[in-house]
Parts: sequence; C-alpha cells; structure tokens
Amino acid sequence: MAVTVIGAQFGDEGKGKIVDLFSQTANLVVRYQGGNNAGHTLVTGGKKTVLHLIPSGVLRPHTLNIIGNGVVIDPEICLQEIAELSERGIEVSSKNLKLSDRAHVIFPYHKRLDLAREFRRGELAIGTTGRGIGPAYEDKIARRGIRMVDFVDPKKFAPLFFARMAEINDFLTTLPAGSGFGSFVSSEVEEIFHRYVAYAEKLKPYVADTGQILDQAWRQNQRILLEGAQGALLDVDHGTYPYVTSSSTTAGGSITGSGLPVKAFTDVVGVTKAYATRVGSGPFPTELKDALGDRLRSAGGEYGAVTGRPRRCGWLDLVALRYAVHTGSVTTLAVTKLDILTGIDPIRVCVDYKIEDVSVDTIPADGERYSHCQPVYREFAGWSEDITQTETLNALPKNARIYLDAMSEFSGVPIGWISVGAARDQTIALREVF
Repeated sequence: MAVTVIGAQFGDEGKGKIVDLFSQTANLVVRYQGGNNAGHTLVTGGKKTVLHLIPSGVLRPHTLNIIGNGVVIDPEICLQEIAELSERGIEVSSKNLKLSDRAHVIFPYHKRLDLAREFRRGELAIGTTGRGIGPAYEDKIARRGIRMVDFVDPKKFAPLFFARMAEINDFLTTLPAGSGFGSFVSSEVEEIFHRYVAYAEKLKPYVADTGQILDQAWRQNQRILLEGAQGALLDVDHGTYPYVTSSSTTAGGSITGSGLPVKAFTDVVGVTKAYATRVGSGPFPTELKDALGDRLRSAGGEYGAVTGRPRRCGWLDLVALRYAVHTGSVTTLAVTKLDILTGIDPIRVCVDYKIEDVSVDTIPADGERYSHCQPVYREFAGWSEDITQTETLNALPKNARIYLDAMSEFSGVPIGWISVGAARDQTIALREVF
C-alpha cells in the first residue's frame, strides 16, 4: 500500500514532520518531485534536522529511502547531506538510500542559467531559489537532460556534458556586460567536468532501478510513503502560474515521479498550516502586512529552510485549501502549527473572494485576476490556553475544536492529525496512516 503526503498550500506546511511521524511504520519513504529547493525541517530529541533532498525517512533506521525519477538531483548537495548525516551518527549508505537511474541531474550551468533569467526578468522575477531546478526540468522536457544512468557512465557523460555546456554558453554570451552571469571559460568547464566525474563515482553505488524496487515492494504489500516538495498551489499545471515550481506537486506527481501504479495508493494526506504563508512572488489574498503578520512570522519561525527568506504570512484561506484538496486528490488533512494561533482573538479565515462585488469561489487561472481577489472573512473566537502538551482532540480548547471543524467542513475532508508543536511527539493522531 502507498500513501502520499502533499502540501495543501504554497509549501512550507510542515510536511517533513508529518512524513517523519508516518515513517515510523513505513518500510519505504520516497521523494517523487522537486529538488533541493525544498527544505523539510524535523525536530527529534530536541535536535533540528533540515533535509533538502534526502527523504525524511532517513532518520528511521529500518526505512529504505528512495529519490524517485521525478526528482532533479544536485550531486553536490546530495553528497553534502550524506556527509552531514553521517557526521551526526545517522547511517546513510546504498543499503538505505537509492537514487533513481532515471532521475535528471542538476549542474552548475543550470544554476547560472536560473539566476541569469531571474536577472533578465527584473521586476517580473518569479522568485526562484536559484538552485537550477527549473532549467534542469526544462532540459528534461526538451529531451536534452542528463540522467543519473548517463551521469555515472563516464563514456556517456562526457559528450552529453560538453555539448550542453556549449549551448548554455551561447545563451550566456547574450547577456549584457556587467550582469555577473557571463559564460563559462574553458578552465571552468574542465574543472566542473572533472569535479562531477568524481561526484558520479561516489554516487554510483546508490543508483538503481527504483521503479522496479517499488514495484516489488508494492507486490509484497510493504508500506510505502511518498513525500512531495512545495505545495499544491505551486503545481506547474494547477498552481498560481507563472509563480509556481517546475513540477507536479499533487498526488498525480507521486505516480509519474515514482513509477508506482494508481491502484497502489490508498490515501493522500494534505498538510496545511492553521494559517497561511508564501515565499517569493505571486498572489496571496489573505496576506497580513502588519504587526499580526509579523507576530505569525516570529512565533512560527517563518523563514525559508533553503533560502532563509522571511515568509509572507496571513490568515488561513479556505477557498485555496478547498481548491488544493480537489486538485491534489486529498483524502485526509494534517493540520500543523495550531499552537501558533494561541492568544490571537478573533481568528479570521477566508471563505470567499470578491472582485468588484462579484463572488469568486475558486482560484482563477488568470493570475492578474487572482491578484485582484479580495478575501471575504469569517471570524472565529480564539483561545488563550497553552496547547503544546495536548494529547487528545477533546483536550483542546473548545474554540480550537470549532476552528478545526470549520476547516474540515469547508474543505470536504476529515482531519487525521493535528500538530501542536515542533517536536515529533507534539502531534494528536486521530487515525493510523497505514
């Protein structure tokens, strides 16, 4: 059986904690899309672990972790994470980590291209992390990318690398002088090539046909947990285009990004904060640009795990959540950071949009139109009790339960898990995941 965990907002919902919780009973944990532009923060035993590429299940000794074919892999970052985890006494080897031989590889030219394009956009910049994720996916779709199976084969890698590098340099020479994003000189190209040949040699033992591994695991009725990066509202097809990521962040992406069949999946858990955040540019109707927004950012530690950028904060948007539930095929919600709302009274949630007094009950495809949507709010009474040690639903303050009930009713799916603090054990579980 397979369970997918997706973000039901703009990313940064706390998926890492939920996946870590679920991985307690999982046999395999799989990353199925995105790259090291994601940052999953886990807190165990009072220690914080931030993972950008390696699946969150790596903290569980019994778990096989897989980076699927839908992910774009930065070899340098992957090896760096392996080293950092090993230094902390967390075993990472080819026994518990597998990289898909069909996954595409990120190179330095992807990163320079990413930053150069953001530079050329000027005020229209999307707000990418500059990690080369988009250009790597672009190469994949254009059928000029380099996959792991080619990367670890020196005879195949060399001609592919030098051909693509020459094409990238042709583009970079078109940028204005002084932009800081000039073409790669021949010595740089040679240095990068030899450095990445060394990376390939180190990663070769981890590379495998992960599709076959997952197929065998599913046929043996093992418990498979799939984790996505970013959130459903950043999906390349269904998100707030063009302010989106470069891959499918919904449950559909977990199928294409892992190779598992549709019939393998039993549940899709959508993770949502009790309020809303967004990093980078793009529409955000419920954003709070005041002291309350600052309070949410400070109390919730709302700074990007990858970039350190402060997140934009605002009220929970139930219209957007309902849309994410629909497009993401969500069957159950996991609510995080409920404790951050303690002491705020009243609490507001968006239940509709209006444009010039005309009701808009979903996210418009037209990004400009969406940016003009004005939120229609419903107010809920807050609570002042400390809930960080609460272990059951009934022990939560009445007003907190009313708030949660409204989230479930409006989105149309039940709530299965409620996080009341950052630690692994600060979670109220209303059901089992497997």
